[in-house]
Amino acid sequence: MSEPEAHQLTVPDSVANDDDAIEIMRMWWSKSEPVMSIKPAFNDPTQFGRMLAYAARHMAHGYAVRHGHNEKQAYDRILVGITEVIRADNALTVAEPDAPKGGNA
Repeated sequence: MSEPEAHQLTVPDSVANDDDAIEIMRMWWSKSEPVMSIKPAFNDPTQFGRMLAYAARHMAHGYAVRHGHNEKQAYDRILVGITEVIRADNALTVAEPDAPKGGNA
């Protein structure tokens, strides 16, 4: 996995300084498909839906800042992508085997 240092994600200072912060998900695009590591940390799945909605808004802003897109149009396109996957109803969950504990990584 390689990408320019300027594009690498970092933990925000506000999170690093919050002892109660919880990492919920890591996500990659690999071999033409999404790959993620998740932690269902909320008691109510609705809260995860809300978090995804916030993420969509933040990503639209990122497209505006990094790629010069109109932020509202970027958000609408993100919603189109979400809607396509929901309507297709064919997203598969594939769990990778856990890495051996104490082994070589």
